[in-house]
Parts: sequence; structure tokens; C-alpha cells
Amino acid sequence: MTLRLILTRHAKSSWDSPVLGDHDRPLNARGRESAGKTGAWLAENGYCPAAVLSSTSERTRETWALMAPHIGGAPEVRWDKALYHAGSQTLLDVLRNAPPVPCVLMLAHNPGIGDFADRILGRSPEHARFHDYPTAATTVIDFEVSAWTEVDWRMGTPTAFVIPREI
Repeated sequence: MTLRLILTRHAKSSWDSPVLGDHDRPLNARGRESAGKTGAWLAENGYCPAAVLSSTSERTRETWALMAPHIGGAPEVRWDKALYHAGSQTLLDVLRNAPPVPCVLMLAHNPGIGDFADRILGRSPEHARFHDYPTAATTVIDFEVSAWTEVDWRMGTPTAFVIPREI
């Protein structure tokens, strides 16, 4: 059986308000556009998650809110504070506790999400921007396992990688 992970970094956030804490920063105009484009790209390519695991930050919530209308269906969404600036091991632990569905989207932050993407794949996608994992970067990863609990380092196969400027 194949399980699919869609790994997305939140879209570009705003730094306009010096009084907002990091957790509360919203997206800027470019980020809002990128989030919508990313959601549309996922839908156009048939990458539609049945569950979403997301950080609780305002920018990840807003990223998902702008992606969701393009995806369709009604994926289960789990807002998890552990994903806020999580390291790669925490991301793996959260993924291993994902709902038993064939496709999960994980929405989190750098540097953890970029490191996680690099460590979970058996080989990196051949893309100049993969290793810096810019905002709204998205990797589609397949695993030849029957349950999320079986996923481990270097097991994933990259199916696609995209950044908003290429959509």
C-alpha cells in the first residue's frame, strides 16, 4: 500500500506589526496569493489530502484557509501546537500519529520542515530551491507502507516539488 504525504511550508508572512508575537503574524499579500496558487496546484494534480496536520500559528491557519477551497472535500484538520517551529523528529512523531487515511498534508515552519523533508526522503528532488525550502514550498512524498506508524527516515520517494513562483 502507498501512503502519500504533502509537506507544505506556510506561505509568506507579514512583518508589518511590531506588536504582534511571532505566533500571531498573518500572511502578507504575496503569501495570500501563494497559498491559493499552491492549493490550486494540488487540486489540478490530484493531490488532495484526507487529513491536515498543521501548526497553530496564524500564518499556517491562514495558509490552509486559502488552500482549502481549491482542494475540495472536507479533510479532517488537526491543529497541533507541537508543530509550531518543530524540529524534524517532532514532525515525524506527529506524522506517525496521523489519522489512518491514504493522504495527509502537513503544514509547518522552517527550519524544521526543510530538514524533515530532506531526512524523510531516500533522495532529494532535483530542484535548486529544495534545500532552502522557501515559503509555500510543497513536496509530495510517497511511502510504501500500510500505516503512518511505519514511516521512518529515508523511506520517502519524492513525487513532486513546487514553489509558488513556478505555478
